[in-house]
Amino acid sequence: MMPAPENTEDLLPTILGTRAASLGVPENCVPWPLDMNHSGGSTPDQTAKILKSLRKSGEYGQWRWPKRPVVFISDLHADAESLVRSLVAAGVVQRHENDADGFDLTDFGRSCVLVIGGDCLDKGPSNLDLLNSLKKLIETGVRLKLLAGNHDLRLLLGVRALTSDRSPLTEHMFIRMGNKVLPLLREVYDKHVAPANELESVPDLETCRDRIFPSETWQRDFPEAAAEHLGEAAIQKELRRLKKKIATFEEASLSAGLDMRMLYAAAMKCRELFLAPDGLYAWFYDRMRAIYKTGSVLFVHAGLDDHICAEIDENGVSHINQLFREQVYQDPFTFYSGTVANIMRTKYRAVDKQLSSQGVERLHRAGVKILVHGHVNRDRGQRLKTMKGLLHVEADITLDRNSRKIEGLKGIGTGATIILPNGNIVGFSNDFPYAKVFTPEIHMTKAALQHDGT
Repeated sequence: MMPAPENTEDLLPTILGTRAASLGVPENCVPWPLDMNHSGGSTPDQTAKILKSLRKSGEYGQWRWPKRPVVFISDLHADAESLVRSLVAAGVVQRHENDADGFDLTDFGRSCVLVIGGDCLDKGPSNLDLLNSLKKLIETGVRLKLLAGNHDLRLLLGVRALTSDRSPLTEHMFIRMGNKVLPLLREVYDKHVAPANELESVPDLETCRDRIFPSETWQRDFPEAAAEHLGEAAIQKELRRLKKKIATFEEASLSAGLDMRMLYAAAMKCRELFLAPDGLYAWFYDRMRAIYKTGSVLFVHAGLDDHICAEIDENGVSHINQLFREQVYQDPFTFYSGTVANIMRTKYRAVDKQLSSQGVERLHRAGVKILVHGHVNRDRGQRLKTMKGLLHVEADITLDRNSRKIEGLKGIGTGATIILPNGNIVGFSNDFPYAKVFTPEIHMTKAALQHDGT
């Protein structure tokens, strides 16, 4: 375990308080360890790049901090208990029952902004419990910003494609969700389909299978149809991905206790619950946005590309959210392969929309100095990195129990990233012994000294 440095008391956010020990999260903090691979750069060169990014962003004016504390929690993947524990640890709520909605806002919770960074759905253990927890948060009056994640979008686009006119661009969108959506569909079947005996009105098994799976000619027709939207490498990757998912999907569904009729019934019920105007969970997609900015800090699910950077510079963040609301209900494949949806799915791979130093410069010009996001999970708490000169806080700290089991992590995931009006960014997790505190003003001084010494 890394020893705690001295004289860090002034950096310790009071919001962690005495709740920390009982939840397995750190009670003390350290200045963000940039020189460690799990938290920053694995080499002096990587650390130098982070400091250089700080110095470069400083050329476009001073940092502006949010007027209210911002609490960022991302990639919950249907783990309501992880959400509630993280909120308790961050001081946003106090718990009075062990239920998913057995909590009330604290004074800090009433003063802060809560950003849920996307990927609320899939994997398990309980999608519907998590949605109920989020609904309770809305009812408490918390300032909630709900960002779209790629898993959230897959359900929306997959269910819509299942009942739309079939085409080579859309008929694979339901299977594209993959096996990770099966826990959600099983929950919906058990809680909303079976009790109402709605399976009786569902078509026969073969008809359901034909509607769920892409046609036999899809692999031949898709490349030509997708050519105007994707490059050849991305098309081939999509074909390989779908081949694997098609091969395993029905067997995985049966293992989850769902034959194709039951699965189809659950999908149709999802359309009613999530997409109908009066659906029980219609609020989920109604409240969703692509991006949120406060001060110099930008929040997204995954990342950015040059086109989005230019849009932010020219038209502002609200324009991106307007584009998202307009495009998300258009053709599913056109939207998901486009630059707005890239915000929710990029990992800065060659097949993704590209971010360059010119795009970062435009973002700096628009007043953005750091990006806080999920999507790339970490097992030792939050990590700071630089991409083309833009600072990123990777804040997916592997909260859901499904992922934690796969990665060999113990306990229920608990943690959050907090941006404070006093100029500190705090990341804490039950997988790292200290809360990490990043203070750009201090590190910018180091960057300036380093630059003067070169």
